[in-house]
Amino acid sequence: MDMMPFEPTPTPEPKRRGRFVSWLAASVAGAVIGSAATWYVAPKWMHGETNSQTKTAETTAKSEALPLQPTANVNTNMITAINKVADAVVGVVNIQKQVDFFSEQAQDTEAGTGSGVIFKKEGDAAYIVTNNHVIEGANKVEVALANGKKVKAQIVGADALTDLAVLKIPAEGVTKVASFGDSSKVEIGEPVAAIGNPLGLDLSRTVTEGIVSGKRTMPVSTSAGDWEIDVIQTDAAINPGNSGGALINSAGQVIGINSMKIAETGVEGLGFAIPSENVKPIVEQLMKDGKIKRPYLGVQLVDVADLSDDVRTNELKLPSNITSGAAITSVEPFSPAAEAGLKSKDVITAINGEKIDSVSALRKYLYTKTAVGDRINVTVYRDGFETTVSVTLKARDSSQS
Repeated sequence: MDMMPFEPTPTPEPKRRGRFVSWLAASVAGAVIGSAATWYVAPKWMHGETNSQTKTAETTAKSEALPLQPTANVNTNMITAINKVADAVVGVVNIQKQVDFFSEQAQDTEAGTGSGVIFKKEGDAAYIVTNNHVIEGANKVEVALANGKKVKAQIVGADALTDLAVLKIPAEGVTKVASFGDSSKVEIGEPVAAIGNPLGLDLSRTVTEGIVSGKRTMPVSTSAGDWEIDVIQTDAAINPGNSGGALINSAGQVIGINSMKIAETGVEGLGFAIPSENVKPIVEQLMKDGKIKRPYLGVQLVDVADLSDDVRTNELKLPSNITSGAAITSVEPFSPAAEAGLKSKDVITAINGEKIDSVSALRKYLYTKTAVGDRINVTVYRDGFETTVSVTLKARDSSQS
């Protein structure tokens, strides 16, 4: 009997569909679970990756010659410093009498404005340091306080040569007194800010910021004669009206009194301030005596270098190798120079052995290296011959030599 060959039993169709549905459901469930796991784990994984990248960047930065570090937060030290001083900076108004062209009557007129710094408050009075040129020639002086109120000021003392002056006002309304720092400790590149009233009181207590650009000795012309003044140079903008204002450091200390600005076409960022170390002794003497007592000779002088060869040779009879010094044009009667026998046409070339090559050099030597009552040896050329004259210095109220 033939047997039928054996063949596998075919899988019923319904069962095949059931398996497919089960597989699909399992896949969907896996996807949902996987997504949930990814959603949960991803932030932690990303955080870990960020840390890893940061560490890699730090490692790379260390190997670079000039790595760029992340930008730091804004430094607010100067803002705090400015807030310490701003209300101690005042406006100073120079009032002079002028005759009206039509009525021919004299009336008070505002001749100019500047700035000042309150440095002391004692009892019912407050004291302000400013520049001499801000108040020079004034019949009256007014001070504009931080609150806008104007008060009358009294000139305690002024010194044209150093361009400094001290004013006194009622203490009422004065809320801040500036602290002064030691300018001898100032370093080149140190951040500073200038506070003052550029172009008048409408822009009162304007702040400009910069750095200390240098320390210089500058020749200046004053109403008391030529002088050489030590200054702090800064690129912080200092404009007309800023004179007498404060130059401060990042600690909120006044390190200089703004005094002058080179204002020429194409010149920017050259402002100057009188260092606090030079301000201190002048202010203290003005507070005590109302004036600066300096030794003087009692002569009128001219720079030999400014004279023609003919004058040097025929009038002064100087040797050809003497081309600098201070020539005496007149001698004040009863002065130390007159008592010592100095004469017109004498040429001063040295004091106590130190070379004197100009009038300003002579003044600087007298005012910084001698005192009232000192006896000095003055080397002069007279009629072509060198001689030495001994002079005993006396005090004089003015700043003449």
